[in-house]
Amino acid sequence: MPKLHIMDVTIRDGQQSLWATRMHIGDMLPILPAMDKVGYWAIEAWGGATFDTCLRFLDENPWERLRSIKAQAPNTPLAMLSRGQNLVGYKHYSKDVVHRFIAAAKRNGVHVFRVFDALNDIRNVVDNAEAIKECGGHFEGAISYTVSPVHTLDSYLEYGQMLKDLGADTIAIKDMAGLLTPYRTERIVRAFNAEIGLPVHVHCHYVGGMAPANILKAAEAGATIADTAHAPLAFGNSHPAVEMVAAALQESAFDTGLDLELLFEIANYWEEVRKRGRFHRGVSSLTHMQVYSHQVPGGMMSNLMAQLAVQNAEDRLPEVMAEIPKVRAEVGYPPLVTPMSQIVGTQAVFNVLTGRRWGVVSREMKDYLCGYYGKAPGRIDKDVLDKVVGTDDVLDPGVAPGSLVTTTFDQIAEEIGDLAQSEEDVLMYALFPIEARTYLSKHRTQEKVEFLLAEESSATKEDDYVDINQIRELVRIAEESGVGEIVVEEEGVRVAVRMPGAAPAQAVAATSSAPAAAAAPASESATASASPAEAARPASWRAVTAPMVGTFYEAPAPGEPPFVKVGDEVSAGQTLCIVEAMKLMNEIAADEMGTVREVCLEDGAAVEFGTVLFYVEPLGKPAPAPETD
Repeated sequence: MPKLHIMDVTIRDGQQSLWATRMHIGDMLPILPAMDKVGYWAIEAWGGATFDTCLRFLDENPWERLRSIKAQAPNTPLAMLSRGQNLVGYKHYSKDVVHRFIAAAKRNGVHVFRVFDALNDIRNVVDNAEAIKECGGHFEGAISYTVSPVHTLDSYLEYGQMLKDLGADTIAIKDMAGLLTPYRTERIVRAFNAEIGLPVHVHCHYVGGMAPANILKAAEAGATIADTAHAPLAFGNSHPAVEMVAAALQESAFDTGLDLELLFEIANYWEEVRKRGRFHRGVSSLTHMQVYSHQVPGGMMSNLMAQLAVQNAEDRLPEVMAEIPKVRAEVGYPPLVTPMSQIVGTQAVFNVLTGRRWGVVSREMKDYLCGYYGKAPGRIDKDVLDKVVGTDDVLDPGVAPGSLVTTTFDQIAEEIGDLAQSEEDVLMYALFPIEARTYLSKHRTQEKVEFLLAEESSATKEDDYVDINQIRELVRIAEESGVGEIVVEEEGVRVAVRMPGAAPAQAVAATSSAPAAAAAPASESATASASPAEAARPASWRAVTAPMVGTFYEAPAPGEPPFVKVGDEVSAGQTLCIVEAMKLMNEIAADEMGTVREVCLEDGAAVEFGTVLFYVEPLGKPAPAPETD
């Protein structure tokens, strides 16, 4: 038996699992030369959430980070995680963008590309695979592991064969929720070795504590590689500690050959970083261990408990936990990994706390049911599909979701213009346009810009959750006004609440005849501020309010004309502005035909839930202009 190779995930998945991906490049660089001496199969250094958090929270260029890491670890291959057609973003990108991004990652230092799709839909992996093979990278096809009636060993082998047919060099069993058990791991590794014949790479999050035993059984069954993190960034929602695994395999046929003294030297460094940053250790609680019965990942469980606590509804947790498998079964047993964990978990909370099963539905759930995320692993309940989707079109099963995206690199380059000085700059803009433009404006020009990311890091957090009282209020407004769709936020996923039976969903901003919290007027076209203006506004004016915390943008992109200005007549469903929140650009639309009477904010202003964005007078209700001082 060959020795077990180790991929270190400390600076990517370790910090993403435990430290919310807030590790600065300055914390990494001093220890990388020592890590480069260890003899790892690879160091996972990039991808996942590291790309956008560099821009959003750390004021770092993700491409420069990659180059800096490679310069300090020249002897060890660097690995990255790609979300298939989503790359490192949160939506599908065109084939052109995928190919250019992969090629750029390769020339900047990545060699191993681990590619997964949340639904194990091979169509969402094809473009990545082609691009990796073209640029000479190592293509590691990853299987999102879960447990359900439709996820069987045979189904995983079938998907593994598809990955092999695409040219995979290795196969990763990606146990992101910590659901694998030792003997299940042994069976799946033996089967893959016998029937697929590619080296097997085991990726087991610690969660309930079985991951070290899983690695031991995987090694005995013939696995080639396993993922570990250094102890200060191991355990809990992260991975087993490399120090533990290396010591356990000493004097065996699978001895990693790693120097424990060097490993502990590196671990001591990371412990100091942990203390300095006041980061928590990874800890497995009873809740984590219960994943083997309820199959709810630790991060998803923590979010559910936080949601219920803020509603004084902790006693409803058993109901929510019972509802999650029901919802998951009704929508075809998707693996509970981002984004499906948020979509399924949020639906379960809605079903329980509103008392109306499938009465309130997120836009993401609707898109999933329509096939825009990919093919559901199992059969979707027909009654649920009919109730949620209604007369909306379901994507033809023969159409790959990614094929619907046709935006080319050249179009994106023209849009960003001279602010982008390299292909990497254009790709950064393609994936995260607002964040990239803000970063490039700050670092490439002398213009003084309001730095969105610093402000956003205090205004919105990755663990923000939906307030069900807010949901109830939005539902009440929607029912009274006839709005078809309203929007709130849940852990990075926009939740657009659709009212079944309403008119086709177009309006995403709830409106109310009563003025909401006044925002400072912004431009010469906006009427004068505060109380006098409030008193002077005619009763016929309707306030269009922000349905979430975020940033107000008056135009599709900087330098372009605003969507609307004072005096414009708008139709129902017409876009009025964008509110950017939690990585998503949310178009705020008019609820009905009318005339824009007031624009209440400066472009780029921060908004809270309920901030008034516009006043619109419905058609047929003319009123004199408000008096000003």
